[in-house]
Amino acid sequence: MKHFEEHVEDVSLILDEEECSDTKQTDMILDVGDRPPLLQWLFLSFQHVFAMFGATILVPTLTGLPVSVALFASGVGTLIYTFVTKRKVPVYLGSSFAYISAVVIAIKAMGGSVDAAQTGLMLVGVIYVVVALIVRVIGKEWIDKLLPPIVIGPMIAVIGLGLAANAVSNAQFIKDGDPRAMIVAIVTFLIAALISTKAKGFFKIIPFLIAILGGYVLSLCLGLVDFQAVVDAKWLSFPDFILPFKIGNFRTYNLYFGPETLAILPVALVTISEHIGDHTVLGKICGRNFLKDPGLERTLMGDGIATAVSAFLGGPANTTYGENTGVIGMTKISSVYVTGGAACIAILLSCVGKISAFISTIPACVLGGMSILLYGVIASNGLRVLVDNKIDFGKQRNLVIASAMLVIGLGGAILPVGSFMTLSGTALSALVGIILNLILPKAS
Repeated sequence: MKHFEEHVEDVSLILDEEECSDTKQTDMILDVGDRPPLLQWLFLSFQHVFAMFGATILVPTLTGLPVSVALFASGVGTLIYTFVTKRKVPVYLGSSFAYISAVVIAIKAMGGSVDAAQTGLMLVGVIYVVVALIVRVIGKEWIDKLLPPIVIGPMIAVIGLGLAANAVSNAQFIKDGDPRAMIVAIVTFLIAALISTKAKGFFKIIPFLIAILGGYVLSLCLGLVDFQAVVDAKWLSFPDFILPFKIGNFRTYNLYFGPETLAILPVALVTISEHIGDHTVLGKICGRNFLKDPGLERTLMGDGIATAVSAFLGGPANTTYGENTGVIGMTKISSVYVTGGAACIAILLSCVGKISAFISTIPACVLGGMSILLYGVIASNGLRVLVDNKIDFGKQRNLVIASAMLVIGLGGAILPVGSFMTLSGTALSALVGIILNLILPKAS
């Protein structure tokens, strides 16, 4: 394993060299198995915590589940995933947005009870494990046939650009947006961009941490920060677990296998396809094929077990986070020790109310300015896939597949499947791309 300081000395050559080859562009400053020195490790992990924090706590806020449990479960889930994948994939698992509608409907149908929702999410985890076992039996050669570069490239672009509206909205670049928030977003973006391109040494690999700090200070000066949540929060407290049995003062729910539960399960088909897409993106950024090593069966298994454990504790489903993938793409730090460190920090934050409340005071415009860069990096990697594989858009077949995927994925297309599930965004775009790739003649 190369020493961290040797990597830092070479960072300018890896990231700034305009004449570098495609191979050098995918080189990591810290590779998957590399471990940084302790102090740098802490800073790098906190950078991932800031990236995932807002979205991870937003999901339980929208569904009514405990925020502290979601934060705790994201950390535990990430560690479970890291163990199951043999420490080969630098993924951070946060709260999944895909199940929000199904969970809200299930809770409402049960008169406010979380019985159906939590049982359903646990079963979703079981579905992941079953699919993983099937993949192990039948092999994964089919992945290359279903997901060639002409499908993967636009799919990655849709993942990144599909999040663009969230970044723009948070940055307040909208009608009647707050000018102060716009200024903060612009400054945050510029700090991240300048640090990642001009800084030297260790500062070059923590551009988002520095950008968030700079944006936060400016937000304080402009009166955009509210500390009331910090004042109200307790210093130490256990996460507000909801368990399927009585223990202490924790809330409880009953396992329930009625129609409200079963209605949640089809959403797993959508998130499994997103899982494949997310790991494809990360693999391209890291210069590896995670679907083959450690294998799709292990990544699905890790994601599924993490989701089942989260649901058992009263939290939301887990999923791989594009924000953290974007951090890896920008910083060229793909160490599982760094993402694992972020998981440990998340677990600690779930028990230290003051600190987690302080992080929650970071204005959305700060995260919005940072996200413009993060999501753009993901989308750009989709274009890189097409360029690296020399996809010829002079061929009508390639033009049709990419065009259909981009328009459907970014145009807000929705395909209802039953009463509780819809295909949209990345999942629907990928499905269209796969079908077109299989049915269109390759000679055209």
